[in-house]
Amino acid sequence: MDESDVVVVSSKGQVVIPQRVREKLGIAAKSKLLVYPYDDALVMKKLEVEDLESQLDAVFRRVDERSRERGGLTEAEINEIVQRYRHGKS
Repeated sequence: MDESDVVVVSSKGQVVIPQRVREKLGIAAKSKLLVYPYDDALVMKKLEVEDLESQLDAVFRRVDERSRERGGLTEAEINEIVQRYRHGKS
């Protein structure tokens, strides 16, 4: 089992995650963590959030492809592409 650490909560409610823990889990500046209480404990879980820019680029590429194929897209067709991408059906 890993070693435990004691951290201090600042007046702003902030805690510093020990460096060895950040390195082990790959937590860096701007990393997203899910935080929730469990009984008398606090649980933090690193979230893997895909880069928004790369998501938008993928949607734009698909819209451009469809536009070239069909000569233009309606707003409804663009919304369909976005919805399909969001649900992993691109």
